[in-house]
Amino acid sequence: MTIVTINPYTEQKLREYKEDTLDDIRAKITSLKEAQQDWRKDLDARVERLKEIKRKMESELLTLSTLMSTEMGKPVAQSEAEAKKCMWVVDYITENASTMLSPEPVKTEAKRSYIRFDPLGTIFLIMPWNFPAWQVIRAAIPAMAAGNTVLLKHASIVSGTSLKLEEILGPNIFKSTVCRGSVASSAIKYVDGVSFTGSTEIGAKIAEEAGRQIKKVVLELGGSDPYIVLGTANVDEAVKNCAFARMQNNGQSCIASKRFIVDEKVFDRFHEGMKQQFSNVKIGDPLDRNTFLGPLSSSEQKQTVTKQVEELRPLGRVEVLPGRNDGNFVPPTIARTNAPYNEEVFGPVAILKKFKTNDEAVKLANETPYGLGASVWGEAEEAEQLVPTIEAGMVFINKIVSSDPRLPFGGVKKSGLGSELSRYGLLEFTTKRTVWVN
Repeated sequence: MTIVTINPYTEQKLREYKEDTLDDIRAKITSLKEAQQDWRKDLDARVERLKEIKRKMESELLTLSTLMSTEMGKPVAQSEAEAKKCMWVVDYITENASTMLSPEPVKTEAKRSYIRFDPLGTIFLIMPWNFPAWQVIRAAIPAMAAGNTVLLKHASIVSGTSLKLEEILGPNIFKSTVCRGSVASSAIKYVDGVSFTGSTEIGAKIAEEAGRQIKKVVLELGGSDPYIVLGTANVDEAVKNCAFARMQNNGQSCIASKRFIVDEKVFDRFHEGMKQQFSNVKIGDPLDRNTFLGPLSSSEQKQTVTKQVEELRPLGRVEVLPGRNDGNFVPPTIARTNAPYNEEVFGPVAILKKFKTNDEAVKLANETPYGLGASVWGEAEEAEQLVPTIEAGMVFINKIVSSDPRLPFGGVKKSGLGSELSRYGLLEFTTKRTVWVN
């Protein structure tokens, strides 16, 4: 059997890939496990290899960026920014891995007692198409620095990117497999840990299988992030950031702001500004460096978002702004409603709500089953007082939510388990080994 990739802008076939069987995957895992026995021994050697990987990324920047944009529709300028951010992760990890992985002394009655951080073995990454390089690199590089080897099962629509990443990171310590999700699920029993990024529904199934096999799992799942604009906010600044917050990556980002919750005192001003910002974005060919909003990743994704817009219509007022609606494009859209809507909208569609008090704002922010990130705009001290009551793994004040190698990335509720990035993410796929010496 084969997997075919399609250019979502031209809707033309890109390439056909032969699928791996479970036996093929098991052979790759066996090879990775053998390589891991040497890979785990020398941190300094691992750091040098990771630096070499960064140099390869730099040399492949244009090729990788163009490939991502061609396979999933991301504007190429954003693809280049994504690839450069991957290099930042490598820099941060190589500069700090020694400190992060150093044994942690603990004072006890022993002559010496401490905690070691040892690798688990081979980690299985099951990754989505929306950030084809970043999602992989931010999980793989810390795991590899800790002494693990990595097997990647990427989303089928970015199979070319998956194999390009193997070329850059591998082959002996990092391999890619092109296969169906059902085959990947069957491979979980043969690895030592699983990191999954994707929908909450699929994440639950991955966690179920990993639990059945007693495998460590990290889940980065869906999000319906609130963008709270308080009465004390610098409205011009909040407006200026709203288009990128909602439409980065064509609106297909788990940490994109999806629900805009605005104080009634500044609501009309914010609404008018949002409409202007959304109307000004350049829509078109992802390979045009001036394009800000490209097509959705597939015809299936457009069908899903179009259906969600129709579901929002009876709940309030839907404003479809100027833009393309042909092919896989969805024009910028604002849905004004205060009714709950619990589905994650993965496209350039903003839900706009109004509140009277800050307590009501928090209640609206928390009405979703998700809890990934939240962005609050207002006087800093007032905004920070809301943090303990907002149900989210990350809260950014007067800034849109973003991932940063220096800070842990992860959510609460149905947005996932565990952390990526920072020291917390690096240690996820290690054994915390207690050592007591008399």
